[in-house]
Amino acid sequence: MPLPFSNQECLTVRLSALGDAILTTGVLAYWHAQAGLTFQVLTKPALAPVFAGHPAVTGITAVGEDDLHGARWIAFCRKLAREFGHLPLIDLHVNLRTLLLRSLWPGPTRTYRKFSMTRRLFLATRHPAFAARLRRLNVPQRYCLALEPAAVDAQALRPRIFLDEKEKAAAGETLSRLGFTRPVAIHPYATHPAKTPRPEVWRKLIRKLEATGEQVLILGRHDQPLCPQTPHDLTNATDLRATAALLSLCRVLLTGDSGPMHLATGVDTPVIALFGPTTKEWGFYPSGPHDRVHQSLCPHAPCSLHGQDACGLGNACMKDISEEVLLDLLSSFPS
Repeated sequence: MPLPFSNQECLTVRLSALGDAILTTGVLAYWHAQAGLTFQVLTKPALAPVFAGHPAVTGITAVGEDDLHGARWIAFCRKLAREFGHLPLIDLHVNLRTLLLRSLWPGPTRTYRKFSMTRRLFLATRHPAFAARLRRLNVPQRYCLALEPAAVDAQALRPRIFLDEKEKAAAGETLSRLGFTRPVAIHPYATHPAKTPRPEVWRKLIRKLEATGEQVLILGRHDQPLCPQTPHDLTNATDLRATAALLSLCRVLLTGDSGPMHLATGVDTPVIALFGPTTKEWGFYPSGPHDRVHQSLCPHAPCSLHGQDACGLGNACMKDISEEVLLDLLSSFPS
């Protein structure tokens, strides 16, 4: 069955967060290849680099935090409708804010299948019927249902970050300066602490890797860098595009459930992803052909929708992950 739109420009909306925005990139590429669609993207300024260089993206409109609330959001929606209202609107965010935008939109609108009620019922009951329904589709597949009548293969929707030659060359120069060739990348941080092992576990892992001659690169953003006195700790030293370019030259990324996890998949770098308070049902497992997931076993998981709730067991699912476990996971990847 053909898509409802073809060979035309659309406006698509994804306002947060980093991982969610990255997961839209493969969907946009798929729609572009299948139906000739191109996209104006509405997002936050910090996420605009995700869409830079994307062959399906014709323009990016960044909305600042001040314009996302109250009367200013209404005014922004009206202005957007005047400028782009002749285009179909594809809402890949779906909340009350974007509901208002859709209500003011003069052209056709589409939304994706968020499965909000199913997610909440599963969280409350752990019923296997809800689990099975959620496991059938990952997040990009759910996005794709905004236009597709049936599920699309997950591999066709893998995230895509499009780097230019200048970005790749700069990343190569950074590695050369460090004396690195194909390092192991580590992203030891998480928005919610329950989603990553303790810093000391990461430090022990790095010491053991380096003792065997392994090259290790630390990437990410955090107010407390893991190894701030070492040259291989690039915490806070790279922006999103530079991080993606560096990841493209690494042999593997080891990380928790995070935005950089999807960034690595988007540049075809294998990922070892550590999941604890969040599970496959939420749809965020990495989808690259060589990506692997270590899901910690906990009878209370998932304990929240995003891993943000306080854990009554003291984040036990991540405390069970030792440096030996991480070394074993890494040993299966070629050097």
